[in-house]
Amino acid sequence: MLRYFLTYRGVRLPLALAEELAPDALRHRNTYFRAEFDPAGRVCWLEKLVYGEVEMRHDYEWSTDGRLVAATLRDAEGETVRQTLDNEAVDGGGPGLSARRGA
Repeated sequence: MLRYFLTYRGVRLPLALAEELAPDALRHRNTYFRAEFDPAGRVCWLEKLVYGEVEMRHDYEWSTDGRLVAATLRDAEGETVRQTLDNEAVDGGGPGLSARRGA
């Protein structure tokens, strides 16, 4: 299901989209996020659109038990970073993501 948002909160992946917008509200917006959700309510991908152009895109991969296992991040210049879940503890003591450029 495709949904639209004004912004997001936090810095952890997946991004926490906030302030959902109705599709007819997009006509007067220069910047917004659009995202596809799976039947379980998890975001599959999201894009930030600025003046109709995709400025960034995230694609998320989920395990069958609902854990985020990988994310592919693309910026406005087309630079891509793929982050995969690792089992090492990071700052908060939980699993972290390791990055690889150009995936």
